[in-house]
Amino acid sequence: MPFAQLIIGPPGSGKSTYCDGMQQFLSAIGRKCSVVNLDPANDRTSYPCALDVRDLVTLEEVMAEEGLGPNGGVLYALEELEHNGEWLDEGLRGLGEDYVLFDCPGQVELFTHHSSLRNLFFRIQKLGYRLVALHLTDSYCLTLPSLYISTLLLSLRAMLQMDLPHLNVMTKIDKLASYGPLPFNLDFYTEVQDLSYLLPHLANENPVMRHPKFEGLNNAVVELVEDFGLVGFETLAVEDKKSMMTLLQAIDRAGGYAFGGAEGANDTVWQVAMREGMTGMTIHDVQERWIDRKEEFDELEAKEREEEARAQETPPLTEDGGEEDSDVEEMGPVPDSGVKVLRRS
Repeated sequence: MPFAQLIIGPPGSGKSTYCDGMQQFLSAIGRKCSVVNLDPANDRTSYPCALDVRDLVTLEEVMAEEGLGPNGGVLYALEELEHNGEWLDEGLRGLGEDYVLFDCPGQVELFTHHSSLRNLFFRIQKLGYRLVALHLTDSYCLTLPSLYISTLLLSLRAMLQMDLPHLNVMTKIDKLASYGPLPFNLDFYTEVQDLSYLLPHLANENPVMRHPKFEGLNNAVVELVEDFGLVGFETLAVEDKKSMMTLLQAIDRAGGYAFGGAEGANDTVWQVAMREGMTGMTIHDVQERWIDRKEEFDELEAKEREEEARAQETPPLTEDGGEEDSDVEEMGPVPDSGVKVLRRS
């Protein structure tokens, strides 16, 4: 049974960058991975694309032939893909048991109320894939209370629309320290517990928000999110190995890969370790690494990389533990000393 991730999220959230980084990470730990591009507007993928929707339909063709704008063209192209589902079925069967990443378009209406993307996901599920929807959001949204609450509503709507195992991910967490201090620690935003503490900061963000009618609306929105109790966030710094490992563990638990992958008895040491819950980063570790002590950790990791580089430049050891002498071959044959050794028979 193959496994797959469905990468959704608004434009600029880092979907293609994530697919590129995760594909490299999975390959490094011995998990065979393929990336499928479902975005008809993505004409420059940074990753090797195993299956590309642009081979079937492109945004440029739709806009020219149907007289549509960019957003309408993407909707039309997804509907075209839905009506030609056999093309997608055949392409996925050619990937065998590969772990698949689906890079999806960024128009939010596609995963909030339009049905084509959802129908495609269920079609993929009927092929035997175990799916996890990954909703990526730029961590910049944490800097403004209004933007954060909008993100909560968008994430909740996507979860209800997709109706699949679902994880929300705050990307670019390594950039968060450069945006200025947050009024709360990171766990307040990722665990989405008592949002009433955010309301005073929301009122201070804009004088208009202090009007009584907005106060009632803000309270209603906050209570709506809390009553559902579905939204929470993972964090990701795509270039950090520990961050990628922690997120992959959460994905494997959500999709069932943690209980046995397609590789079976041929799993590598890395795959077994990931399945059995290798220690990752807690949210407090993320707070310390990327916000509280970011510069200190950056310097420490830079020193570690320098030491690794120097270690790779060190001459290899011989069998007796000494270093190989690179000048031995240049010395030539040793001259005859005139001493003969006689061995007794």
